[in-house]
Amino acid sequence: MSKVGKKLIEIPQGVEVAISEKMVSIKGPKGSLEVARLNGIDVKMEDQGILCSAQDEKTQTTMNWGTMRSLIQNAIEGVTQGYVKSLELEGVGYKVSMEGTTLVLKVGFSHLVKFPAPEGITITTEGNKITVFGMEKQAVGQAAADIRKIKKPEPYLGKGIRYSGEVVRRKTGKKAGTTA
Repeated sequence: MSKVGKKLIEIPQGVEVAISEKMVSIKGPKGSLEVARLNGIDVKMEDQGILCSAQDEKTQTTMNWGTMRSLIQNAIEGVTQGYVKSLELEGVGYKVSMEGTTLVLKVGFSHLVKFPAPEGITITTEGNKITVFGMEKQAVGQAAADIRKIKKPEPYLGKGIRYSGEVVRRKTGKKAGTTA
C-alpha cells in the first residue's frame, strides 16, 4: 500500500485535466503538460480530484503507484505556479549576462561560457544571481544543475556557481610549518 499513491490530487480552479489510455493531459494558466501513464496504474477523475490506484500487488506496480501520483501533482503545480531555482556566482571577476536566450558566463576561464536555455525554460540574471524558471520540475532542476556544473564551488576559496542558500564546506589551506 503506497502512502503517497493513495492520496487524492486536488485540482485547483482554472486547471483542466484530460485522462486518456496512455497520457494524462493538464492545462492551466501557464501552459499545458502531458504525463505518460505508468504500467499497472489506474488514473480516475473523482468529484474532488484525481485518484490513482494500482491494478495488482506486484512490487514494480506499487512503486509506480506513488511515482504516478507525484508526477501528476508536479504537473498540476507546474501549470499553475511553475518552478524556480536560483543560483549565485561567487568569485572575483565572475560575471553573468544574457544574450537573447543564451546565458553568458565569465567564470575564470580563458573564454566566455555560453549556455543556451533549454526549450520551455526561462533564464534571467540580476547582478551575480541567476534565476531558472519553467513548468516542468525535472527540466528546471536539470537546467540549474547543468549551469552549476560549469564551475562548481571549490572548497578552498568557495569560488564558483552555487544554489542560493547552499553551504559550501570549506577546507583549510596549507599551514606554514614551524621548524626549529
